[in-house]
Amino acid sequence: MRILSGLQPSGRLHIGNFFGMMEPALKLQHEGDAYYFIADYHSLTSVQDGKTLRGFVRELAIDFLACGLDPDKCVFFRQSDVPEHCELSWILSTVTPMGLLERCHSYKDKIANGISPSHGLFAYPVLMAADILIYESDIVPVGRDQKQHVEVTRDIAIKMNETFGAGLFKLPQPRIQETTAVVLGLDGRKMSKSYNNTIPLFEEPGPLKKKIMSIQTDSTPVEAPKSIEGSSILALYKLVASQADYDAMVADHLNGGVGYGDFKKRLLQGVTDYFAPFRARRNEIVADQGYVDKVLAEGAEKARAVARKTLSRVRDAVGLG
Repeated sequence: MRILSGLQPSGRLHIGNFFGMMEPALKLQHEGDAYYFIADYHSLTSVQDGKTLRGFVRELAIDFLACGLDPDKCVFFRQSDVPEHCELSWILSTVTPMGLLERCHSYKDKIANGISPSHGLFAYPVLMAADILIYESDIVPVGRDQKQHVEVTRDIAIKMNETFGAGLFKLPQPRIQETTAVVLGLDGRKMSKSYNNTIPLFEEPGPLKKKIMSIQTDSTPVEAPKSIEGSSILALYKLVASQADYDAMVADHLNGGVGYGDFKKRLLQGVTDYFAPFRARRNEIVADQGYVDKVLAEGAEKARAVARKTLSRVRDAVGLG
């Protein structure tokens, strides 16, 4: 079973990235042949400063390794170190119907939130299809909001197989961890850099406390019971707390007599404790920057060997070369 997943270096990673993508990916590296990449080609749609992008790439690599990614159990690489992704993307684009891309929710959502439309943003699902298909991926762990892009990948693969020969591409399947597919942010919406409602993965103690204490709540008095429906505090606490501690917070919501400030303090402690081991590992990696370069270089070599074989087969099928 080959597993493929990528993460954009478009800013500081937040706990939504960790629970929505990274944690499931880290578990899957022990279940199959895992390929994980830093999607810097994709990030060009939103990050258009070279120095900034390189910094984001490096920080993402450090964070992923700190959280438990094991380069001995998976292939970890930078997308732009495997330019075959872009050639395959162009080939796929020649059979991709415009209507298929026009129906993609992600593009519409980004435009609605003020992101300037570009061809790259519109064609994002085609490059994502190339990312997936070039490694003959079986499983693609994604957030619920990215499920449609895996479905688009399957549609494009079917079109390629119909046009250039059955069996040219296998059809990947999305895998969604339903309980943590969407992580709520500080304002109750999905945690996203686009909404400026994130909790950075390795935030310093002072700013971390400030962010968590700023979580939006209603005006229910301390002594009154509080709603547990749609609570960002409870949703986030469930991710980092033991079942017993989470159940205790739910009971305190329902019984009343405890204020939101107390709940936020418990959440702060939960987040701090949960990520403490990862923070310690991150400090070790930062002290040995050559380690990151070595991991990415070795990963790119392994990934490109597979990508070249796939692209060679596709070029032959479509009549190139």
